Amino acid sequence: MPTGWRFIAQDALTEDILDWQVPFALSSNPKRDLSGPGAMAGTIEPEYARMLGPTGDPILQEWATKLYLEVDGAIRWGGVVTKTAYDGAQATVNCEGFSTYPHGIPFEDYIISGKKITPKDPYAGKDKNHDGYIDGSNPKRKVPKPPKSYGGPRIDVYDAFRKIWAHVQGKPNGDIGLVIDSHDKGELLGTADGEDPWELAWWDAPDCGQTLDTLVNQFMFDWVETHAWKDSTSNTITHRLRLGTPRLGRKRTDLRFAQGENITAIAKPEGMGEDYANEVIVLGRGEGQKMKRIQVADLSSRGWSQGRRLRRVATVTDKTLSSTDALRKRASKELAGRTAALQIPAIQIIDHPNARFGSWSLGDDIRVQVHVPWVGDVDVWHRIISDEISADGFITLTLKRSDSFHY
Repeated sequence: MPTGWRFIAQDALTEDILDWQVPFALSSNPKRDLSGPGAMAGTIEPEYARMLGPTGDPILQEWATKLYLEVDGAIRWGGVVTKTAYDGAQATVNCEGFSTYPHGIPFEDYIISGKKITPKDPYAGKDKNHDGYIDGSNPKRKVPKPPKSYGGPRIDVYDAFRKIWAHVQGKPNGDIGLVIDSHDKGELLGTADGEDPWELAWWDAPDCGQTLDTLVNQFMFDWVETHAWKDSTSNTITHRLRLGTPRLGRKRTDLRFAQGENITAIAKPEGMGEDYANEVIVLGRGEGQKMKRIQVADLSSRGWSQGRRLRRVATVTDKTLSSTDALRKRASKELAGRTAALQIPAIQIIDHPNARFGSWSLGDDIRVQVHVPWVGDVDVWHRIISDEISADGFITLTLKRSDSFHY
């Protein structure tokens, strides 16, 4: 294990420290993901007496133990043990970030935003002879039109996100300890007229994790989980789920990533290939001719020769979408992701004055300067969507072109 590294085991519910120096050998490097839980895996061999609890069972138990990587006094990765296996004296341990926890847990409550409300008609049934006048009125009075329906109270997208997390963590033995940011996104669920309410109902057996993912994909925002010591004098580790407004990260003009300086290797450059499209059709809720539909295009997209490309169309179906605004946002996001040119999917870097270890955040935009055979010098802004720490002193950043995002 590198100097300054240690793995710390903690009880998942009480958060009591179980071991300060877990003899953990990495088989899969600790990886953090933007809007994802990340993962880490490793082994312990041989059997250590201190890694066994009072009953003789291993202290690293599935869904019972949290495991952290601390580097030079800072928590760089945190997660929960999700799978264990044993082969002779070797124990294999797989971990995922806290945010994996809602997956597989059913939502057992009811939320509705923008419910259609139809006021009671005070004149209903008072025209029994159907002559258009109020029965028994003298002089005769015409029956007024019934009151119009309207949309009920609506909640912010982030409020729905928090309500689902609160539901998960509010159950007995369900509090994994994540504190969700309290600000709003500024976008309300459902429609103001009540014609298309947003609803999450227990009788539809929704999965909490899948619903959270759908909110992120449909309303396009970022989140990232972080773990840190509460202060320098306690053994308390805090857990936060940061929400973007709508995105996280910023353009890092203060950092430099260049081949021959701090970039030691690059993944094979890639274009969109079969996924390329300069026109997108999104099909939403409904069937047949009543199906919601929108179409967006960017036929100015250019190839390497700077000439225009042939028209290519991608069709996406998402039955959760019904409003024109939601369909257009999904189409714009899809189009942005399919028209981007060459990108560097990953770079391997070293700790360097250009960009010190930990100086960036997930979601940041960084300028990547590399040389690519057949293409030449590439100088393109990319966004960091994950980072991976290795014990040999290298860091791998997974990237996506900045212009492939649409918020």
